Amino acid sequence: MTRRAVLGEALGSLLLLATVVGSGIMAERFAGGNVAIALLGNTLATGAMLFVLVTMLAPVSGAHLNPAVTLVMRLRGQIRTDAAIAYGAAQLGGGIIGVWLAHLMFGLPVLQLSDTGRSGPGQWLGEAVATFGLILTILGTRPGCVPASVALYIAAAYWFTSSTSFANPAITIARSLSDSFAGIAPACVPAFVAAQLAGALAAHGLSGLVFPDTTKEPA
Repeated sequence: MTRRAVLGEALGSLLLLATVVGSGIMAERFAGGNVAIALLGNTLATGAMLFVLVTMLAPVSGAHLNPAVTLVMRLRGQIRTDAAIAYGAAQLGGGIIGVWLAHLMFGLPVLQLSDTGRSGPGQWLGEAVATFGLILTILGTRPGCVPASVALYIAAAYWFTSSTSFANPAITIARSLSDSFAGIAPACVPAFVAAQLAGALAAHGLSGLVFPDTTKEPA
C-alpha cells in the first residue's frame, strides 16, 4: 500500500459521487418530471465516469472505488488488511466530499439528509444481484477490458435491478447525505449495505468455481 494508492481511491470516489449526485440533480431539473429521462441521464453520466476512473486509476490503486470490491480482493489475498481498511476509509471520505461538492456546484445546502425511502425485499434483492454481478464482472473480465465492462455493467444494472444498482457500501452511505434524485434515506442504508455484502461474498464464492484461481499473497 502507498499513500498514492489511498489518495487515488479517495479522489476516484470523490469524482464518482460528484458524478452520481450531480448528474442526478441536473437530470431531474431538465427532465420536467419524467423520471425515466432523469434516470437515463444519471445512467449515462455514471457509466461514462466509471470508464474514465477505472482506466485512470487501475495502475495506481486497482481502482476499487468500492468497499465491497476491496473486501473481495482482501479475501482473494490481493491486498493486505491494513491497505483494505485504508482503502475503505478513503472511499467513504472521498465519496462524502464528492456529495458535498455536487451540492455546492448546484447551489444547494451542503449538509443534507435524504428522505427518499428505498426499502423492501425486492430492492434488497436488487442490491444483492447488482453487487453480485459487479464482482463477477471484475473477477471474470480480462484486465484490459475491465473499465468498459464495469461501466457497461453498471449502466445496465441501473435499469434491470429494482434498486437502480447502488452496488457499493460507500456510495450508499454517501448518497444518504443528499436529499436529491440520487438519495437514500439513512434508515434504509443498513439493509442495502447488508445486501451488497451478501452479493459480493456470493460472487466471491462462485468465482472460484467458474474462473481460474488468481489468488496470491498480498505484497
